[in-house]
Amino acid sequence: MATEQRKIKAVFFDFMGTCLDWHSSVVGSCPPAIAKEDASKLALEWRRQYFIEINKRFLQNLEPEDIDITLSRVLSLVLEQFPDQRPHFTSDVKQQLIAAWHAQPAWPEVRKAIQSIREDLGLEVFVHANGTTRLQLDLTRSSGLSFNMLFSSQLLGVYKPSPEAYNKALQLVKLQPEEVVLVAAHAYDLRGAQSVGMKTIYVHRWTDDIDEDMLKVKNEFGVFLENMEGLPAAIASMS
Repeated sequence: MATEQRKIKAVFFDFMGTCLDWHSSVVGSCPPAIAKEDASKLALEWRRQYFIEINKRFLQNLEPEDIDITLSRVLSLVLEQFPDQRPHFTSDVKQQLIAAWHAQPAWPEVRKAIQSIREDLGLEVFVHANGTTRLQLDLTRSSGLSFNMLFSSQLLGVYKPSPEAYNKALQLVKLQPEEVVLVAAHAYDLRGAQSVGMKTIYVHRWTDDIDEDMLKVKNEFGVFLENMEGLPAAIASMS
């Protein structure tokens, strides 16, 4: 007899990029003397290099670092690639840019999608993201989004995509991997979730995964979405 498929009980959300528009916050905090196009390029490269940096730390089996420290170090490296803009980035401006990561708006459709998942589908919703708990608290306030619990790499003591990062969170909420869907705009994250048996939904954001082959990504996970408008229906179809 075939094993009965477990019903989905919860959704884990990656946060920045997936739920939140980090790009507008960072670009909006760049010095006004910098053209928006240049500010956008700098922000995108900063984000890209941040992921490279935390992957290095993950591969070296290092403990999660305060994200503000990581972002500050990476910003200094990125500014070396923008010599014409570097004089605008005083110490005060750099602090302002780090603070911008703590105040991000949600993408327009996210609030309604999460509300539907909670109220219409009756599922629990959690943040499961690299970063600090303070960052996540600040971001829930600035975005107006609400979750049952916030799981940061700082709290769990390990970076995603380590299997331990997913398994620890699953143990804390007393759920089996097949009872949980991870929603993320990062393929590396979803690959880690798949490795422990979680269901996966990829949400494409133009600000993230710029080095990934989207033709491959579209066929790699349970569902591929261009935004979260169809997310509740996609989750319902998985149950």
